[in-house]
Amino acid sequence: MSGGTLQKAIDLVTKATEEDKKKNYQEAFRLYEHGVEYFLHAIKYEAQNERSKESIRAKCIQYLERAEKLKAYLKKDKEKKKPVKAGENESKKGDENNSDSEDDDPDKKKLLNQLEGAIVMEKPNVKWSDVAGLEGAKEALKEAVILPIKFPHLFTGKRKPWKGILLFGPPGTGKSFLAKAVATEANNSTFFSVSSSHLVSKWLGESEKLVKNLFEIARQDKPSIIFIDEIDSLCSSRSDNESESARRIKTEFLVQMQGVNTDNDGILVLGATNIPWVLDAAIRRRFEKRIYIPLPEEMARLHIFKLHIGNTPNSLSEDDFRILAKKTDGYSGADISVLVRDALMQPVRKVQTATHFRRVRGPSRSDPNQIIDDLLTPCSPGSPGAIEMSWMNVPGEKLLEPVVTMSDVLLSLANSKPTVNDGDLIKLKSFMEDFGQEG
Repeated sequence: MSGGTLQKAIDLVTKATEEDKKKNYQEAFRLYEHGVEYFLHAIKYEAQNERSKESIRAKCIQYLERAEKLKAYLKKDKEKKKPVKAGENESKKGDENNSDSEDDDPDKKKLLNQLEGAIVMEKPNVKWSDVAGLEGAKEALKEAVILPIKFPHLFTGKRKPWKGILLFGPPGTGKSFLAKAVATEANNSTFFSVSSSHLVSKWLGESEKLVKNLFEIARQDKPSIIFIDEIDSLCSSRSDNESESARRIKTEFLVQMQGVNTDNDGILVLGATNIPWVLDAAIRRRFEKRIYIPLPEEMARLHIFKLHIGNTPNSLSEDDFRILAKKTDGYSGADISVLVRDALMQPVRKVQTATHFRRVRGPSRSDPNQIIDDLLTPCSPGSPGAIEMSWMNVPGEKLLEPVVTMSDVLLSLANSKPTVNDGDLIKLKSFMEDFGQEG
């Protein structure tokens, strides 16, 4: 059987996600169910390696969970729309009509549509193991998110999960990456990824309504995680010269995060910032856990190098990775990512600048297990068997790119600089000593 079944499954769930976003839940539910059927068929009959099968199974679980949520919602919606029997309390009927009119409120619908983009439908595929180091932060997030979902009976009475966690640290240290890991690992929970563009409006009074509606949606779809990246842009310290709309947003955040009339059980607000000292003191207090995400240590940097080089052909040894980890003290995870990307381009540059190529044996591009004799790779003019030619004359399928070497990485390292300065680190460490804990 060809890969047609798998492609059909992908097409169906793509359409299902689109219908889901449009709130056509009945059609989305039907498409999710059909998509899962095709995925299961592909696992059973199509030739796949174990890794592919595991990936497909994970997708099936994800789509089935969403389908179950839609099924429950549609059932509840159907019960709501049952006709009122003769003799039933007229005031109840009037209340139902009022609630229907609220649902039909065009302004509210418009605001809810604006928030649709904040809901993460497709879970990012980031595991805890993909996050190098940061064990303290990972344990705090598991304690706040994973344990209450898996063992709800542990969090009864006075023992309650954390409702607000602030991740702060230098840029590029993995705060947003941790949030992706939470979105991946927190099964059965709704994940909202929010930025200022979702909540700030040019119309007076609309921004605070968006904040209120965001928390309302989160309460309806509990357990929920609201991730606010760069929270300092929304919740900086209040001052006399700030605009009225900015003050209103902060006030609404304060009310919704820990107000008298709000029930936020089952909701975690996860914030991330590079400049925590500008946050309003009242907002800071509502983040019960404030975790410092520092620059990666040597072993974490070694792991980051390995993660970013991945399965790209290379000749780096374990000792090479240790040397690179030592030489990159002061680099953030994002800095190392950029450095490795540049190093991975070095073989491409060798191909571009080469004036001679030689014939070598190597794996076929279509089948890595098949060895081909007449591949071409760049070489120096004095190499045995060197043929004078440029990369323009090399057939596409015949090129064997050079492997990434230690000298390639060192060359890229010589031309790169860390992006975090000492002044910001001093401020961050001072904030951590005053208000936070180390991750």
